[in-house]
Amino acid sequence: MNKSRAKTRLTMAQALVKYLQVQYSERDGKRRRLIPGIFGIFGHGNVGALSQALHEYGQNLPYYQPRNEQSMVHTATGYAKANHRLATLACTASIGPGSTNMITGAATATINRLPVLLFPSDYYATRHQGPVLQQLEHPVSADVSVNDCFRPVSRFFDRISRPEQLLTALPEAMRVLTDPVETGAVTIALPQDVQAHAWDYPVQFFEERTWEIERRLPQPRRIAQAIELLRKAKRPLIVAGGGVHYSEAWEELRAFCETCGIPVAETFGGKGAIRNGSELLLGGFAVCGTPAAGSIASKADLILCIGTRLTDFATGSQSVFQHPDVRFVGINVCGHDAFKQGALPILADAREALVALTLAARDAGIRPNQAYTQEVVAACSQWQDQVKREVYQHVPGEAMSQGELIGVLNNAAQAGDTIVAAAGAPPGDLLRLWDASKGRNIHLEFGNSCMGYESPAGLGVRMTQPRGEVYVFIGDGTYLMNPTELVTASQEKLKITVVLSENHGYQCIRQLQMARAGHPFGNEFMERNLETNRLEGDYVKIDFAQNAASMGARTWNVANADELSRALREARSETRPCVIVAETEKHRSVPSSGVWWDVAASEVSNDPVTQKLRAQYEEGRDQQQRFYY
Repeated sequence: MNKSRAKTRLTMAQALVKYLQVQYSERDGKRRRLIPGIFGIFGHGNVGALSQALHEYGQNLPYYQPRNEQSMVHTATGYAKANHRLATLACTASIGPGSTNMITGAATATINRLPVLLFPSDYYATRHQGPVLQQLEHPVSADVSVNDCFRPVSRFFDRISRPEQLLTALPEAMRVLTDPVETGAVTIALPQDVQAHAWDYPVQFFEERTWEIERRLPQPRRIAQAIELLRKAKRPLIVAGGGVHYSEAWEELRAFCETCGIPVAETFGGKGAIRNGSELLLGGFAVCGTPAAGSIASKADLILCIGTRLTDFATGSQSVFQHPDVRFVGINVCGHDAFKQGALPILADAREALVALTLAARDAGIRPNQAYTQEVVAACSQWQDQVKREVYQHVPGEAMSQGELIGVLNNAAQAGDTIVAAAGAPPGDLLRLWDASKGRNIHLEFGNSCMGYESPAGLGVRMTQPRGEVYVFIGDGTYLMNPTELVTASQEKLKITVVLSENHGYQCIRQLQMARAGHPFGNEFMERNLETNRLEGDYVKIDFAQNAASMGARTWNVANADELSRALREARSETRPCVIVAETEKHRSVPSSGVWWDVAASEVSNDPVTQKLRAQYEEGRDQQQRFYY
């Protein structure tokens, strides 16, 4: 028989499982499995056909059992980020709430431009059954299901109403997953009955396929234009985003910044872009960055944006760039991002663009400006002195501060370790304080700032990183939102070390509330005061260590830096998940960057405190600039 005409009869679910096992990605000659595993919680909708398919045909597609559907998407996202978007995981859920639980995870992946593959179960395509359990009966659109909620948070969405539709849906899904410009959540809804329907699939459909991830080269004319801007600039600045990591352009970034003497500030996604330290490294950028980065950026006349989306945290809500003649160069694989700020766009892979820029700068005779370099060094030195003096020093009579805690973590971390954070104060504090040199890695999710992302993502990092510690740094509010993946960590022997800063509430938001509303309200874990009928009584007592121990973790309660250091040493030798609960000072925060952020105070109020804060807000808003296409 002609091989191209050979058929094999399979259910749609069986075909799906067989297809996923033979998909590969390749970049720079390195080939790897694109989808090496699947997470899922079974229920009606996927327990009949898809679980059967995994049992019979999924020998090379390991199944992992999470505790929460949102969590498993976060694990896939963390895995994709740790693999620089070259591999990800699939996730399946049952009909109804099982599937809609994945939507927050999908939004987090898509906002952060990270590939995940989602298979929410769907209603019967035949409709013979009448309205089924958990079905949304839309009064106008009879073909709408709750899975249509995935459309705005997915980069590709399809619903398989016939088994042969896999022939076009799956290749398009793989294309989007492996496209650096388009990648994000890919959602393919699977009706319960169609999963079990059989069809004669072409045998060729199940042959190995490699999706090559190309490095887009910059246009020489754009490089020449950028060099001309750089030649005229007196105070250039590089803003390094996550694209530096995804392109693995660390050495090329260092070569470019040192050749030209350009300081580097790092976004949340770009933290650690300069891997081994540099006198030109300003550290974290803008709202949650260092004062050094904010000061230098305010006077910069040329901003080279490399692999960044330039969100409001990176631009200080468009207040940080104050030079009257500031210009921008946008280096990005995505045109939508490269053109932002009215930038000169260089549509290219970050590594390839940096190589071209470095060669062109050398040919043009561009050299470091020693006076500017000395100014950068002085600003960085001043910040480091402030950290040693104000952040890492213990304040007598107080609990350990969160900044002090990070100082202990920095001392304990070794080459090959990774720290993960996502929401509240931890990512901002790490952006300012974490030492990402000497092989110490950092993984910050701040595109969606999704509480509950951290521990599941830590599992994804651990699946990629077999050695070294994986620290998950969270507050008590985040822990309470999603602690249960500790069970998955115990089950799969995926050792993570959770460092829990217990400051009795959402203190990061309370701090913002005090700056914009002037009064604390609803952000601390307090009992109800029966006289005022508000949550302003005693602090609620929670035994986090006992809770974590019940899910298989070894736990510690620590109250000071010495106890924390000892617990971190002991945790390093453990093989099971670890949770270190550290009491931290409630209302002490890391020094501000001095960069403004647009969060409005109430325009009308009878409260004089709020009125004053509104006036201060109006003053800050006057700093905002307008940058047009």
